[in-house]
Amino acid sequence: MAGAAMPGTCAGAAGGDGDDSLYPIAVLIDELRNEDVQLRLNSIKKLSTIALALGVERTRSELLPFLTDSVRLLAVEACVSIAQLLSQDDVETLVMPALRQAAEDKSWRVRYMVADKFSELQKAVGPKITLNDLVPAFQNLLKDCEAEVRAAAAHKVKELCENLPIEDRETIIMNQILPYIKELVSDTSQHVKSALASVIMGLSTIVGKENTIEHLLPLFLAQLKDECPEVRLNIISNLDCVNEVIGIRQLSQSLLPAIVELAEDAKWRVRLAIIEYMPLLAGQLGVEFFDEKLNSLCMAWLVDHVYAIREAATNNLMKLVQKFGTEWAQNTIVPKVLIMANDPNYLHRMTTLFCINALSEACGQEITTKHMLPIVLKMAGDQVANVRFNVAKSLQKIGPILDTSALQGEVKPVLQKLGQDEDMDVKYFAQEAISVLALA
Repeated sequence: MAGAAMPGTCAGAAGGDGDDSLYPIAVLIDELRNEDVQLRLNSIKKLSTIALALGVERTRSELLPFLTDSVRLLAVEACVSIAQLLSQDDVETLVMPALRQAAEDKSWRVRYMVADKFSELQKAVGPKITLNDLVPAFQNLLKDCEAEVRAAAAHKVKELCENLPIEDRETIIMNQILPYIKELVSDTSQHVKSALASVIMGLSTIVGKENTIEHLLPLFLAQLKDECPEVRLNIISNLDCVNEVIGIRQLSQSLLPAIVELAEDAKWRVRLAIIEYMPLLAGQLGVEFFDEKLNSLCMAWLVDHVYAIREAATNNLMKLVQKFGTEWAQNTIVPKVLIMANDPNYLHRMTTLFCINALSEACGQEITTKHMLPIVLKMAGDQVANVRFNVAKSLQKIGPILDTSALQGEVKPVLQKLGQDEDMDVKYFAQEAISVLALA
């Protein structure tokens, strides 16, 4: 009967016992039986509080029977709190039937809730029930018909594996979890693949070097080549996890060739994606490894036939200098950039100017004045007008970094000459630079 109180929990009973503190609990329990669905849903949110207040015995006899179908979505979360209060036998008898049903519920939202709360459930029910019940349930969630459920379960893969009993962990992962992970690597949903990619690298520290090399590396390679940028980024972002386990040498022999292959892909958008990941990758691998394996790749992008690649490569150099420092830039990057000033292709000569624009602020006044400025001034005599007006723009860009002596003695005469150029664009940008730098 709607609104009827449980035995011994009505307001009168609470008041009769002289314990007014139980009055709100009595009201909440009454609401759990109310015909108003929204009222029951609001009450279910407070179930963990009710369970603590009632204690183990009354939770068993009075509260659990009221976890009805109408509130099964929120009941999953409540079961976590309740399971923590009960013995293993009581959890098995009283909580697990509801959880088993929830894991196979006809509503994907309920199954999603089970997947989302899986780590908490695993800790609440203990290792024995985890092995007997939760691992099979997790397998089903990983192959659920709804992508949202698979994605939620994929997010929990690492946590599930970490919390397995140490003595059985490797066997369970390799035999009962990994086969399902392999299927998700090629899932039809990019959200599922991205969720898995965000955690899968962390498994390497759990399963060890041999299993990582034999079983996980092929999955990492597949994800590195995935068409979804977020999947690739999630793998590259967590390379340090794998590096800790298999070492930089093994990493360079396995994953790096795939990265290089992508960096040289015929599709320019694929190349662009790898460029954007390069600063992150450089930070993961360190300067020594970067110089040996990836530096030449970054320089090659500067002369790519696609402008968007050259532009991204220029910005990439600036970020690398910010990461590795000005001394590294002076010894490694700047000399290679300045050599391009003599390239027969005027587009490559212009790239030198774009690089100087990007690098000057990161490198500072000394390197800019000593190494970059002379090259820019020399290029003011280039035969191609596009190069000359970009010289004017570069001088305007780097001008604030230079001291007054360099501006007045070196920059001003060159800009004045360009201001008299026969090409209208060159003349315009030179005069604009003179005005902005207050050299008139």
